[in-house]
Amino acid sequence: MTRVHLSRLPGERVLVTDAAGDVEVLLADLPGLVGDREARDAPRWVWDDTARWYPLLLAAGVRVRRCHDLRLCRAVLRRAPAVDGRLLRGADSETWDHLGPAVPADPALFSADDTAEHLRADVEDDRQLAAVAASPDAVRLRLLLAAESAGALAAAEMTHAGVPWRVDVHEQLLEERLGPRPPRGARPRLLEELTADVRRLLHAPGLNPDSRPELLAALRRAEVEVPDTRASTLRRVDHPVVEPLLRYKQLAHLFQNNGWAWIDQWVSDGRFRPSYQPAGSATGRWSSNGGGALSFPVQVRSAAVADEGWVLVVADVAQLEPRVLAGMSGDRELARAARGADLYQGMVDAGAVGSRQDAKLGLLGAMYGATSGESGRMVAGLTRRYPQAFGLVEDAARAGERGQVVRTLLGRGCPALGGSWDESPDGPPADLNQQDRHRRAYGRFTRNFVVQGTGAEWALCWIAELRNRLWELGGTGSLEARPHLVFFLHDEVVVHCPAELAEAVTREVVGAAATAGALLFRHVPVDFPLNISVVRSYAEAGKPGEAEAGPPATPDLS
Repeated sequence: MTRVHLSRLPGERVLVTDAAGDVEVLLADLPGLVGDREARDAPRWVWDDTARWYPLLLAAGVRVRRCHDLRLCRAVLRRAPAVDGRLLRGADSETWDHLGPAVPADPALFSADDTAEHLRADVEDDRQLAAVAASPDAVRLRLLLAAESAGALAAAEMTHAGVPWRVDVHEQLLEERLGPRPPRGARPRLLEELTADVRRLLHAPGLNPDSRPELLAALRRAEVEVPDTRASTLRRVDHPVVEPLLRYKQLAHLFQNNGWAWIDQWVSDGRFRPSYQPAGSATGRWSSNGGGALSFPVQVRSAAVADEGWVLVVADVAQLEPRVLAGMSGDRELARAARGADLYQGMVDAGAVGSRQDAKLGLLGAMYGATSGESGRMVAGLTRRYPQAFGLVEDAARAGERGQVVRTLLGRGCPALGGSWDESPDGPPADLNQQDRHRRAYGRFTRNFVVQGTGAEWALCWIAELRNRLWELGGTGSLEARPHLVFFLHDEVVVHCPAELAEAVTREVVGAAATAGALLFRHVPVDFPLNISVVRSYAEAGKPGEAEAGPPATPDLS
């Protein structure tokens, strides 16, 4: 397949490199060039950062089928245990190592002081291709890099298209719960009333309920001894202040996280446009650069309403990580239990446990390192029934405790002990006891890393396959005129599509999930059943229907 490299030059110019040589073009002319090449031979576009280049093309109405994101892929290869890191060294390699993601809203993507200016995409691409070719896991790594890059394209497209959003519905919701929009810097009327109630009941006229230290001190003066101000802690307290305080915390969260200021910043032209960060966590899961896309609050979902004549197809996979564990471990007994909609019930039906709750406790305990209580007891019993699955996570934990790096199915490596990683400590131990605790904590991290990271790889393959299926389904027209992805959250996707295409979109969502499973788990087939709802409003997706996964089609992640 043809690879076309795009490198930034001073003065809003771009160096285009392919097998025919180098050509300099003005940035303003780039969409036309890319559009012509896409129509002619749909090459793989190789660039430093999808978040920097692709929004410019999408704004001009140009959609690309495939790319290679050098920043994301270099990060994968640098940490991959099966890659010789020496092959990634060379000119400007240190700059590449520290290249951060672009912010799509940045108006100066090609500013003169940009650290990525003058970096040759073709030179870095050659290094990465050589490093993959020399790896014993080259096939898996190529799939991972293709999926990672396709995910970056999907992220940019979802930001560009946006979630359809009814500002009037959102503002009505805010007024019903909070009162009229307050002046900047002031609390809404209902929050002020609750503040007055809390102050009166605690005999603290100047209390700021948003200040944790002030609130704790006021509670203790009122002889309410609590270690923190979490809602779960306050619910156990018998005091008249609890009810208005809990109500205040709930409404303050709405006001601060999804209030009028949020609408002003993140909603434009009837669309909520969050900023996704692919591979924002160590496991490869996405995070958000803003807008709270990965914590879509239930209380404002009623504002996510499809356009007139369109619907939202909402799909999530049931019990993703336990199914991934069955596939990556090659445990055929657990894979058999995973056939159908409910893996936990499948374990009960197979006679492995007495109840669905026992199955859930045992599997989650294995993946998260439960060693005591009911969960720990279930883990011990199920290890004998599913030795490959439970042995895989146990081996990952023991490797972590020894300070060894583990990897996902496709080859993403975890951060080394002593580095920084999600939900784990990162400082050197001061004594042997602390060192022991540090290593056990790292073992808990590596235990979950192998499963959660492989689950992220399955999800990447799912959306990579789905974005191309949706494009072909739509016929002609722009991205926004066809069925298109508008939201992704770990194991859930939302597609915005014309109502008459909802049934066809549902089939493609299911087919893409089956294809993702076949790509990753070729030797031990695993079902990935989806809960699918076709709704006008995202808030209506609470009672999904079941869609059976059909046979996978031939994937196109080339």
